[in-house]
Amino acid sequence: MTNIKEVASLAGVSISTVSRVVNGKSVVNEETRKRVLEAIRQTNYRPNAVAQNLKRGRSNTLCIMVPSIENLIFPEITKGVEDTAWKNGFSVVLCNTDEDPARDRACVEKMKARWIDGFVICSKMGDPEYIHRLRDEGFPVVLVNRFEEQDIGTLDTVSVDNYQAAYDAVRYLIRTGHKRISYAQGREQLFLYRERYRAYAQALKDHGMEPEERFIMRENCGVDSFYSMTKEMMAQPDPPDAIFASSDPKAFVIMHALHDMGIRIPEDVSVLGFDNVTLASMVEPPLSTVSQPLYEMGAVAAQTLIHQIDYKEKNERLPVPVCNTLRVELVIRRSTR
Repeated sequence: MTNIKEVASLAGVSISTVSRVVNGKSVVNEETRKRVLEAIRQTNYRPNAVAQNLKRGRSNTLCIMVPSIENLIFPEITKGVEDTAWKNGFSVVLCNTDEDPARDRACVEKMKARWIDGFVICSKMGDPEYIHRLRDEGFPVVLVNRFEEQDIGTLDTVSVDNYQAAYDAVRYLIRTGHKRISYAQGREQLFLYRERYRAYAQALKDHGMEPEERFIMRENCGVDSFYSMTKEMMAQPDPPDAIFASSDPKAFVIMHALHDMGIRIPEDVSVLGFDNVTLASMVEPPLSTVSQPLYEMGAVAAQTLIHQIDYKEKNERLPVPVCNTLRVELVIRRSTR
């Protein structure tokens, strides 16, 4: 491979002059610049991008941390991050933490040691101090989907309005004549699920209905636990006429249980999900759901992170954190009546 010394020799200039032409940061005599560019063309010289980036204190590499790549929302978010990063000259490293806090922390430490320019974190559970310490250490960070209320304004976030989205979903079920609405709740350690439950309960109260504990299914041993909970709930007297699941994967398990019991969807019970993952339109019947702009969430996260990186390079500090709240859409298919 041609090196910078050979280019300098062919052009009859110093190595530093070639460097100034390549970087375009210093004024070089026009005739000299043309000689250097011609020498570069003849030798097919390619500057060492790694060395250039290290001089700038960056690697042009982002890290995205997801809690489980098997969770159907994260491939779409990851694609949004990667496509946007690629268009802006960045590569992406994926860390799948497998819902393991120790692995999550180890991933952060490992990536810090590898000159990662910034983190898109989708795996946050609770309020681990090492996430907040990243920003204090000067690392750009964006939290996507998972964060706590106190993170807003402290770290950059990307999400939807989980409360309003869930409220509108329950209100739709009420307005379409449903009287006994069940709710499948996700892990309450996550702020997003607490917000969705709070909206469910408030929507019922605002329409003269009280939440009944017998209609609440709470995740205890993973998503598959909703299979047995659904069968138990539907076997009781006066079962629900609608089930609102706090995520599409929960809705799929619930629909499986209903099919196995011979309960018709939506004639006997409507099912409404939250996410609009690709599979939602392919199950039978196709699932009505709250559609999150998953790809856009990833794209906005990457754009926000790259803005932080560029801002820090110019101003030697990170910008003020912003809260990005994206719009949702209620997609009605054949699982609701």
